[in-house]
Amino acid sequence: MRIRLRYLFAIAAICVSLTAVQAQTNVRIATEGAYPPFNYVDAKGKLGGFDIDIASAICAVAKFNCTFVAQNWDGIVPGLNAEKYDLIFAAMTATIERRKVVAFSNKYASMPFRFVASNRVADAIAAAPGTGIDQLKTALKGKTIGLVTASTADPYVRKKFEGVSTLRSYQKMSDVLQDLKAGRIDAYADGALGIDATFLKTATGKGYRFAGAPLTDPAYFGTGVGAAARLKDTELLAKVNTALAQILADGTYQKIAKKYFDFDIYGQ
Repeated sequence: MRIRLRYLFAIAAICVSLTAVQAQTNVRIATEGAYPPFNYVDAKGKLGGFDIDIASAICAVAKFNCTFVAQNWDGIVPGLNAEKYDLIFAAMTATIERRKVVAFSNKYASMPFRFVASNRVADAIAAAPGTGIDQLKTALKGKTIGLVTASTADPYVRKKFEGVSTLRSYQKMSDVLQDLKAGRIDAYADGALGIDATFLKTATGKGYRFAGAPLTDPAYFGTGVGAAARLKDTELLAKVNTALAQILADGTYQKIAKKYFDFDIYGQ
């Protein structure tokens, strides 16, 4: 009887150990699903894009069992801290303000930020006096600017253009672009790569282009795109960084990037 009990305790201990290991390796990842080519939902309802491919490669190297969920952008950080998921891969720029509430991995992409407008408005911006943000403010005085709520460009444009232009909020990039095309707004500021891929490089974007200088203030636009984790999850983030370094070194990252971009998305 004692031997049987010892065996039973041993088996129970093994089961508990396996459960603990499984809990450690099951990783839930959130993305927006509305910001191509970084993340989107395809015709079959499946999440895809650069973020998902990079995250999947990292999961394979780190031996994580990863599942992906779509989450609206304005709730993506609160959802992480509420422990609805463990990581965010959603073209999220590591800004100073975001670092106060989440921790970021090393960067896995660089993201320029620009205004996009019709050729007519872009010509007016180019002809306006001044340079940089001052030129944009002069040309867009009294105009309407569209912004995605809680996007990286949102707080910067609000600070610089409050009292200068009318600012209109949207939930998704596609909604802003629809209003830009319809003439309900005059310009839109956001990550240039998403705008370029989904709008400017399509027939819908004919007659529109980037306007003015890139938006580069590091206090607002951070140091690149990274995966976000809860501040306490330092061990998880360390494993992500180790796996990211491996896929950068072995060519996996570059192979994935070439599927989506015809230039160096990683940067210096």
